[in-house]
Amino acid sequence: MTANRAPVARTELAGLLTDAARNVSGILTAEYPTAASRSYLHPVLGALASGPRVVCELNDRLEEFVADEPLPATPAGLFTLASYASALGWLTESLAELTTSVDQLCTRVGIPTEPPHPAFAATIGVEQDSEFDFAFNALELAAIRTAAEAAGLAPGDYVEVLSESLLAASRITDACMEISSGLLEDAAYVLNEATDQVWIGDGPDSLPTLVRSLLARMEAAESASH
Repeated sequence: MTANRAPVARTELAGLLTDAARNVSGILTAEYPTAASRSYLHPVLGALASGPRVVCELNDRLEEFVADEPLPATPAGLFTLASYASALGWLTESLAELTTSVDQLCTRVGIPTEPPHPAFAATIGVEQDSEFDFAFNALELAAIRTAAEAAGLAPGDYVEVLSESLLAASRITDACMEISSGLLEDAAYVLNEATDQVWIGDGPDSLPTLVRSLLARMEAAESASH
């Protein structure tokens, strides 16, 4: 005969979501040493290095939670599970997109092939300088040329690759911020509302913040495809 387990306390449920939010937001401040020859990847390497570790930690914690409460005994537990699983899925998808973007950047610059000879890059750079000189001041141009030379790229190519890297970093930043804030909103709801008021019903307003966000993204993607 199996003894009935007491439902997980709302404070513990909220703590699960809060800890997850803190781990996700930590991706944004992660640093990774970047060689001068790969400086254009600096904006994305921190998230690329720390993201998979965070996903593993969140997945392990989810498995522990499910082991403690295989079938949530309260609406609050079900609400928490839905929010947490949505966050984990969203983060995993976002990191997969980041990995694809970085792979495309590496392919574009020829990693792991040898970089072009500096003299060759400098020759191309002279031809392209006129295309972007007007956008930068003298100090910025000098910094770009120095970084481009270290990377074995023409200055114009370096600027384009760095811009794509910054765009990829912006996308993962937006995703992590939205996931983290959604987890915190759901944690506050679980903690502050009475247990019998935390529920998942038929209407969209009763769903966790992250579930609503994911549904909105899916609807937007479907509309864009038509």
